[in-house]
Amino acid sequence: MPTLSEVVNAALPGLQALTEAQASRKPAPDVWSAKEILGHLIDSGVNNHGRFVRASVQDGLALPGYDQKAWVRMGGWQERPWSEILALWQAYQTHLAQAIARLPPASLAHTLRVGEGEPVTLGFVAEDYVEHQRHHLAQLWERVSG
Repeated sequence: MPTLSEVVNAALPGLQALTEAQASRKPAPDVWSAKEILGHLIDSGVNNHGRFVRASVQDGLALPGYDQKAWVRMGGWQERPWSEILALWQAYQTHLAQAIARLPPASLAHTLRVGEGEPVTLGFVAEDYVEHQRHHLAQLWERVSG
């Protein structure tokens, strides 16, 4: 599985080539644009950052989930310039890649519960975060090419 840094570095050239119009295009009113997808990935990073840090120092945590649609709406991602969203996504994912790389190996076995979910390990949360980025980046490409 690729690292978060590898995912960011692989996606960046294509994302930088998107125009404002491509990034803003919404296939339907209730379907996220590329701007909103990348904004969601930033929001996800903010929420997961806290999980990474807290679970790295404490086992057995119960942490809240978050309302993704509310976060995207409140972020106003659709109205913001694509270049600004892209720069923030790149910077924050680069920061999180460093945080993930610095997780103490023993902490990867720590468990946490997010929202109403079943307990999972911090190692799973970190791997799933990278997979979440990959999933939504693939979705973004479907939106701009469709």
